[in-house]
Amino acid sequence: MLAEDELHDLAEDIKAHGLLEPIVRDPDGVLLDGRNRLAACERASVEPRFTTYEGTDQTAYIWLSNVRRRHISAGQRAMVQAMVLSLSGHSLRTHAKLHDVSRSRLSLANTVLREAPELAERVRDGKLSLDAAAGIVRERKAEAAAVQAAFDNLRAHAPDLASRVTEGELTLDAATKELGQRQAAVRRDQQRLTAIVERWDVLQELAHEPDSLHTFQVLDGFATDHRALVTRLIAGEAEFRAAEQAA
Repeated sequence: MLAEDELHDLAEDIKAHGLLEPIVRDPDGVLLDGRNRLAACERASVEPRFTTYEGTDQTAYIWLSNVRRRHISAGQRAMVQAMVLSLSGHSLRTHAKLHDVSRSRLSLANTVLREAPELAERVRDGKLSLDAAAGIVRERKAEAAAVQAAFDNLRAHAPDLASRVTEGELTLDAATKELGQRQAAVRRDQQRLTAIVERWDVLQELAHEPDSLHTFQVLDGFATDHRALVTRLIAGEAEFRAAEQAA
């Protein structure tokens, strides 16, 4: 319904010029279009003129009549058209051609309507622009995709954590953090073992002469527990070398 001042102006215009466009009712007399004009006629004491809608899609007619008369943005108009499209069963291409509306804007509105009906209503009511609503939809999709990717990664690398997330024992964020800690520990140990492997030739040289003065002096520079470990490694390498030669 028009605001009070707008309704007053419409009544004054009808009083001065008469009702230029008839009020539309269905065959049963139900008002389809012209509620404001009818109220203005009553204020202006002007006898209203009526016409009967003979079409078959009253819902679409009501929507489109409002679109034509209201001062609304292109985004609102596209959203209303998308809502009509959802009821009419027409293809997007056909609807765009029939009602002379941008196919890209109609497609964008249709996407918002399908993915976020509550945002579509805000666009229709002029409380949110179509582009802003589309941006929110894209952000939601990106967030959903990121969540799915995180869960897929969890399921691939830590099925036990993925199961606990599914069972509600862990949040996805907590499980992802624990997975990160596990992977960091693996990388740390890989780096440490890589350092050992890259210097394994030194151990092989010491194992070649385990009882030499050089080997004794090398071992003498270690703390007790380290010396014991290196001694075992040298002995193991010496046994491996002897086994290879025996084979």
